[in-house]
Amino acid sequence: MDSETGCALGGNKVRKLEFELAPPRLSGTTCLITSGGPQSNHCRVTAGVAARLGLECVLVLNGPVPEEPRGNAYLHRLFGARIRSVQSREERDPMTRTVASEIEASGGRPLIVPLGASTAVGTLGYADAFVELAGQLDSLPPTDRTWIFLSASSCGTVAGLLLGASLLGRSDIRLVAVSADVSSFDLRLEALRLAREGGQLLGFTGELLETGLAAADEFVGRGYGVPTRASEEALHRFGTTEGVVLDPVYSAKAAAGMISWLRRGAARTSDRVVFLHTGGHPALFA
Repeated sequence: MDSETGCALGGNKVRKLEFELAPPRLSGTTCLITSGGPQSNHCRVTAGVAARLGLECVLVLNGPVPEEPRGNAYLHRLFGARIRSVQSREERDPMTRTVASEIEASGGRPLIVPLGASTAVGTLGYADAFVELAGQLDSLPPTDRTWIFLSASSCGTVAGLLLGASLLGRSDIRLVAVSADVSSFDLRLEALRLAREGGQLLGFTGELLETGLAAADEFVGRGYGVPTRASEEALHRFGTTEGVVLDPVYSAKAAAGMISWLRRGAARTSDRVVFLHTGGHPALFA
């Protein structure tokens, strides 16, 4: 359950930031800058990491400023981040560069953290996580095939898992990346790109196990962050049967995808099925 990875209530962004913000990359940095939506998990974790490291943090968020911040919006402020608001997603990058210039002009040294920390470096966090997961799987009774279902958007998490599976030659693994917003074509394209770039950083010259990656976009519904009947069912099923909290943006839709695939018989009864909980539950209280 990567919903409980420590800093700032956890989530998959923690593993990526562990590599993205490794000490050599942070040398001399005084302020972290990143961007996202008003309920961004990535912004929440970045702000929490900045607080823990004693750094300033500026978050460039698109959308209206909430009168009473709740969920991640509240946590952004609790962790001491300064908020710069813009109207649209397209305005985030220009404002991020403007903020960086302002900090440099005042004598500071900013570090811009890319959206979702989904970079070649960030993928290494989930290549490492796959090694950890593989060890756990190998301690269980053997099976011919294991399915891993997870949410995907900026693709750093699934790319890292694919890279990890490829590094270990685990052709028994099937990754199912359930989109929270983008098309399955774009999701797969971006995941493969990031996995290749992450592999280059490690000097990996083998083949990516591309056939082990499936992408699904039929659970997005009416759009990013908009619940569906299936995601609501999954959210309540996990809560009432396991005491596990999902979020309406990412993990509930990924769980809906997993339930649908299992109902359709996509996995054999002899297969092992794993749900990778990527966090994000503060959005449930927004």
